[in-house]
Amino acid sequence: MQVHRGPSHPALVPFVAGLGYCESDGPAVRERSIPTGCAQLFVNLHADAFAGGAGGAAFLGATSRPSVIDTADQRALAWVVFKPGGAFPFFPAEPGLVVLSDIWGRSGALVRERLLEAGGPAEILDSLESILLEAGGLDRDPALEAAVAALDRGVPVGEVTDRLGCTRKRLIGLFHDRVGLTPKRFARVRRFQRTLRRIPYDRPVDWAELASACGYADQSHLIRDFHDFAGLRPTEYRPRSPGQPNHVPL
Repeated sequence: MQVHRGPSHPALVPFVAGLGYCESDGPAVRERSIPTGCAQLFVNLHADAFAGGAGGAAFLGATSRPSVIDTADQRALAWVVFKPGGAFPFFPAEPGLVVLSDIWGRSGALVRERLLEAGGPAEILDSLESILLEAGGLDRDPALEAAVAALDRGVPVGEVTDRLGCTRKRLIGLFHDRVGLTPKRFARVRRFQRTLRRIPYDRPVDWAELASACGYADQSHLIRDFHDFAGLRPTEYRPRSPGQPNHVPL
């Protein structure tokens, strides 16, 4: 079972891409998780821990390296996916998986308990929204939003600084404090995500054509990004399903 929706509270719309809950009783397998450049919040409602060692409620900051996950953590899992650059009102730009109580203190330690008291998937997602509304100041950052949107479309970093009327150093500082990646690294991860979404699943892939269409200098350039962000060669890429391009079973 899986339930997924966007935020229902208008104040969360600028920051949150989606909330979800899933249950699975299938065999546990290990998967390679490909970075998206977006932060996420996870709450394991099956066990009070994650296979990676974090407690049952954890924040995953924006990353640019692949990781290995265990689907045993998805027996009963609630999550929030933030928009690119959207986690800053709620969390510091922490790299990797961090136990929620280490960030939010006692209120973070109680998040899992609050979700366990919810009556079902819809109530779990409502509770997640309430938790976020309590935690964040929800002040928007127009400069960050403009920079993120432009880089997400493939606008070069230099052109973004010109549009914003700021220096490259100031843009790097903004991304360091509120995204957790440099602008260049963020732009590369988001380009790779655009590339994954364009890979056809019903016919052979023309990798040279794909590289050109997605803004790579050549096929070798695309191969380097596959190695960097997925830990794979393009021909080794076999996602869990077309709808889950960032999960590759090992």
